[in-house]
Amino acid sequence: MSIDPARPAWVTDELIARWCEGVRRDAKRGGAERPEPLTALAPFDLTPTAAVPRCDPADVTEAVTGARAAQAAWAGTTLKHRADLALAFHDLLLKLQDEVLDLIQWETGKARYHAWMEVAQVATIARHYARRARHYLAPHRVRGMIPGATRVQEARVPKGVVGIVSPWNYPLYLGVGDVLPALIAGNAVVSKADSQTPLTLLWTRALMAEAGLPADLWQIVTGPGSVIGTALVDAVDYVCFTGSTATGRAVGERAARRLIGASLELGGKNPLLVRADADVQAAAAGTVTAAFANTGQMCIHIERVYVHEKVYDAFRDELVRATAALRLGRTYDYMSDIGSLTSRAQLEAVRAHVDEAVAKGATVLAGGRARPDIGPLFYEPTVLEGVTPDMAVCGEETFGPVVSLYPCASDQEAVDLANQGTYGLSASIWSRDTREAARLARRIRSGSVNINDGAAAAAGSIEAGMGGMGDSGLGRRHGAEGIRKYTESQTLATQRLLPLGPTTPEESSVKSFIRRTNGQLALLRRLGVR
Repeated sequence: MSIDPARPAWVTDELIARWCEGVRRDAKRGGAERPEPLTALAPFDLTPTAAVPRCDPADVTEAVTGARAAQAAWAGTTLKHRADLALAFHDLLLKLQDEVLDLIQWETGKARYHAWMEVAQVATIARHYARRARHYLAPHRVRGMIPGATRVQEARVPKGVVGIVSPWNYPLYLGVGDVLPALIAGNAVVSKADSQTPLTLLWTRALMAEAGLPADLWQIVTGPGSVIGTALVDAVDYVCFTGSTATGRAVGERAARRLIGASLELGGKNPLLVRADADVQAAAAGTVTAAFANTGQMCIHIERVYVHEKVYDAFRDELVRATAALRLGRTYDYMSDIGSLTSRAQLEAVRAHVDEAVAKGATVLAGGRARPDIGPLFYEPTVLEGVTPDMAVCGEETFGPVVSLYPCASDQEAVDLANQGTYGLSASIWSRDTREAARLARRIRSGSVNINDGAAAAAGSIEAGMGGMGDSGLGRRHGAEGIRKYTESQTLATQRLLPLGPTTPEESSVKSFIRRTNGQLALLRRLGVR
């Protein structure tokens, strides 16, 4: 068999065909009626990756129906059984991680270390919810209307079928990291794989089956979001969406019409603040990581850097030096620091932002150009200075390896600038005085604020919620909310003595009941009972 230049040698046509069996299809239709398969382009060299089936709304209906039929039995299993399966998947993922690292690189073009970060996150999520789900989902007693007379318990029950729409930039982490808590909570899942990165998700589904997951519990559909994404939102019981703010609004509106919940992690234009007392070398190194990891293609990456004027020159020079030292490459090893952009559209978006800024007077301190000599979608990590509000790169999300520097005269000015715009996903503050940095953090409108770290400290803290404010979305992944959002709260109240009401409909009985209840309420008030 011939091997495509960027195609991992072990990925055979037979393996791909086996993974594609995981794409749910409407069994009532023959092959002649099927839409044309989907084929993405490998970012490293723009050769086709592999054809996968293309689904339509009827396939989505079939997937949700199959998932719903399987969910009741799954919800009836013990939480320990579901947790043990997640741990088995955890072990298999670490054992076979080189396979999925190859697939992630093949489909996204990212550097291998950044692909490995996805494996680390998903393994951590699997282990965390396997160990903590019992605590997060445990029924708990609450006080009834009349203490002692009513026994009340609040329980968590699964939503049913959860629809997950994940993006191409983190196909494993964002594709599977949301699936795991939904399954552990007792739901079935239907995932819409991004058309650029379906193989990573299909490989992972096969691995989950090897760990023991029943086949129908996690269904995957593939195809354009405009065709099957809407069908998915119209069929499931809860939606988890990660992507652009514009599409997130449409998903949220469609879900609201059906009165189902939605979790939406959307865009960001994330700020980083360098205070006058910061360790300049550490701040520059942290900025490089936060701005250029994953080739800048992550919602929480840093795009705006506000530096106190007292350390601006020293910070700028150190940042430029560290940026220029980054190694670009398209290798299936750990020798490259920065990989490729994933699509022509991303390359053009990055190039347009930088070129327009330069044309309007911004200065390129590092990078600023495409690198077709390395690969067709490579773009150098870029540092800009002199960016003004009339430039698109100032306020619009670039989603690429570009960061802009702005001098500030005070902390207050930096906070005010950080809060400009409508996004509020992630932020960073660098300072030797961590107490003062924490006080500043509470004044920044952002779902997460990292102190002396660019972005990873908060995102990697799986016990803490992760999500945005404003146009950056609704809801949280990770932590308690990351699994409870896939459940409904159900109150179970058991009356232990007499009914809570008059014993007879006669007026005297009604008045007697009211008198007794008023007395009890007054007694509870005097006793300080809540």
